[in-house]
Amino acid sequence: MSGKNIVVNRVNTIPLGKQYVEIVERKGIGHPDYIADAIAEAVSVALSKEYLKRYDKILHHNLDKVLVVGGQSNPRFGGGEVIQPIYILVSGRATIDVKRGENDIDIIPVGSIILDSAKKWLKNTFRFLDTERHVIIDYKVGKGSADLIDIFEREEKYPGANDTSVGVGFAPLTKTEKMVLETERLLNSKKFKKRHPAVGEDIKVMGVRRGNHIDLTIAAAIVSSQVSNVYEYLKVKEEIIREVKELAVSIVEDMEVKVYVNTGDNPSRGERGGLYLVVTGTSAEHGDDGATGRGNRANGLITPFRPMSMEATAGKNPISHVGKLYNVLAYNTAQRITELGNVEEVYVKVLSQIGKPINEPLIAHITINSEESVFNSIKKKVEEIVEEELNNLNKLWRDIIDGRVNLF
Repeated sequence: MSGKNIVVNRVNTIPLGKQYVEIVERKGIGHPDYIADAIAEAVSVALSKEYLKRYDKILHHNLDKVLVVGGQSNPRFGGGEVIQPIYILVSGRATIDVKRGENDIDIIPVGSIILDSAKKWLKNTFRFLDTERHVIIDYKVGKGSADLIDIFEREEKYPGANDTSVGVGFAPLTKTEKMVLETERLLNSKKFKKRHPAVGEDIKVMGVRRGNHIDLTIAAAIVSSQVSNVYEYLKVKEEIIREVKELAVSIVEDMEVKVYVNTGDNPSRGERGGLYLVVTGTSAEHGDDGATGRGNRANGLITPFRPMSMEATAGKNPISHVGKLYNVLAYNTAQRITELGNVEEVYVKVLSQIGKPINEPLIAHITINSEESVFNSIKKKVEEIVEEELNNLNKLWRDIIDGRVNLF
């Protein structure tokens, strides 16, 4: 154990990619849970930038409780309308006023920042969603509790942890994990949307591997205004299957991949509830709800066969909230360790104590799956990598607010 409470252990188990069964999921950018995460983070970033502009520092805030309440819609071939708008509630804590002098209090327009940044993200993400007619955005934000603000504002090189929490990360991704991740990225890429504009942003990919066989079940919202009949709808599904299978050749060339799209369809019922049709591109328009923290982990996946943290990374302040920082650190650290070579798997778990400096966790536990000779040759370097990542935590916020870090 080093001075930073770093513990490095070796295990010799069957790596997940070589086990017989594996399950992986990704919720895409239009999924209601992803919307909740993305808006929470967009609001946090916008507020952080406003604090920096005004005070040259990011003040206390945690806006990590966003709720997406599904509306009601009436999709139909060649058109459709939203009957009841999607309702989005942003809640949490933030620094709303700053005392500059005896009788001089600076009021931060937190409400306007929330509304503007949420609408901006929605406009930049959805092609068929009108932020003025299809969505109601609301907020309920209080001032942070005095003790947490005190921890946050202590003038030290490394701030005190805002919570007692554990961050978890692993590397490398298995082929199944890569396949699931890249499938959603393909289907939501600008190039794919240009070829197939009928495919909405609400994409969910569930992958299960049995030996060398992968089943991909894809839920893809199809925009009703972009298809005229059942035949065109089914052709869009065929194109999704074709392009995903082409992708599979480059990722899992040694495996058999079967692709299923919208398996709940009943084409005989057509647009009368038999197909996955939407007006706006997301199922949130018709009764599907979402909440921050129910979606992808910090590497963009939901991996029930791997250890995971239950912490939401989105919306938490990037200065002292270890629920965000430690999860990013854990994945970055695991990736760096695998680059040392001849390592099957790396798992990183980092536990904080509230109030203690963020670079001094109660424990940073690294598990390496490798041959003993490899482990012995890299253990010292692993400890150095972990210590370096911990000591860089007070710089990580820059990458986060500049969008250079994946959070979900």
